[in-house]
Amino acid sequence: MPRVKGGTVTRRRRKRVLKLAKGYYGSKRTLFKVAKQQVMKSGQYAYRDRRQKKRDFRKLWITRINAAARLNELSYSKLMHGLKVAGIDINRKMLSDLAINDEQAFAQLATKAKDALK
Repeated sequence: MPRVKGGTVTRRRRKRVLKLAKGYYGSKRTLFKVAKQQVMKSGQYAYRDRRQKKRDFRKLWITRINAAARLNELSYSKLMHGLKVAGIDINRKMLSDLAINDEQAFAQLATKAKDALK
């Protein structure tokens, strides 16, 4: 029985890994063994950071809302509680966008939150 060589399969697998390692520095993009390790580590970072990104944006939105709320004599927590009591259901992303782009609309929401707290 003749010997079977796996050259084409191996080359295809290695090319796939090296293609993913394109743009890396030094031997991480040229040597298969090092590139494979780096591609695996990069995949771990990508998986972690897809979740981290959601946290980071939420933090950013809360910071922006807090800054705008304090311009309207409210703290972030009082604003959010006042909106909840007033029955205004708006998410943090939209509130943050209002705080930046439409200060008058945000001020109206803040006054409604203040009224609801009284």
